[in-house]
Amino acid sequence: MRTLKTLLTGSVAGIALALAATGPGLAADALTLQLKWVTQAQFAGYYVAKEKGFYDEAGLDVTIKAGGPDINPSQVIAGGGADVVVDWMPSALATREKGVPLVNIAQIFQQSGMMLTCRKDSGIKTPADFKGHTLGVWFGGNEYPFLSWMSTLGYKTEGPDADITVLKQGFNVDPILQKQASCVSTMTYNEYWQILDAGMPADELITFKYQDQGVATLEDGLYTLEKSLQDPAMVEKLGRFVKASVKGWEYAAAHQDEAVEIVLDNDTTGAQTEEHQTRMMQEVAKLLDGSKKGMGYLAPDDFQRTVKVLLGAKSAPVITKDPGEAAWTHAVYDKAM
Repeated sequence: MRTLKTLLTGSVAGIALALAATGPGLAADALTLQLKWVTQAQFAGYYVAKEKGFYDEAGLDVTIKAGGPDINPSQVIAGGGADVVVDWMPSALATREKGVPLVNIAQIFQQSGMMLTCRKDSGIKTPADFKGHTLGVWFGGNEYPFLSWMSTLGYKTEGPDADITVLKQGFNVDPILQKQASCVSTMTYNEYWQILDAGMPADELITFKYQDQGVATLEDGLYTLEKSLQDPAMVEKLGRFVKASVKGWEYAAAHQDEAVEIVLDNDTTGAQTEEHQTRMMQEVAKLLDGSKKGMGYLAPDDFQRTVKVLLGAKSAPVITKDPGEAAWTHAVYDKAM
């Protein structure tokens, strides 16, 4: 039973913590984060940072907005609906070239989780066998790495003489289960497991990871608009946000069961299951590793590799020119670390 003294002590401690984070008489700084997809372990670090009080400690009042099939993070931030978005770099750079000045301020995922998963009974054994097949592809910004890869292979994806048939894949794996496509787009931490859960055994599948094929591009990173970086106070606030988010990700990777519980608690749809989110958390944690300077650091070489892949498209380039250093900054990361 909690006594009055305990309650008062807890209240005083809470007030002290708030004052330490925000300063005397100052309210926490509001910041809105728009996720790329629905509430799931792919974004566990942000939910953990909020639940464990890491954002509070940084003097931030963070609102996390879940994404979905009809939500484009770039459009949300362009319309003033968010201060920061989680997006993949191909989508962000393509959007930037179209006039929305997105800038990468931190790179959370250091490795790609994207792959094509194919039925073995389709006869596909290597990427050279894709020709003549139907391949399921996500759109809404997720098609860019795929189109670059196909172009690198020399395959036409459009027109009457196309080498492959591109099936606009919904955010499910039905096309491979129903034999509407020989291959579908999957993530190591999500859709691949949906195929297995649907009853298709792993030994009937073959996977081609973008990371292994040399066409991997950077995925979940944090982006803001150029105008935000012109305000020193905003840069400082973003630095606190990145630092607290990294702390959340480190905690999530080290305490995966707890992180899964936090994600499930924040899933207002009730669609997620503990088993699926546990597997997702395990796979997502693998994508966090690889930075030589710490989580969140964008290595310029990794940026250039992504640009090279995107510019390498022979038929339908994702971007037409190198965006240069204007598309990323270490200013926020330096404030954070």
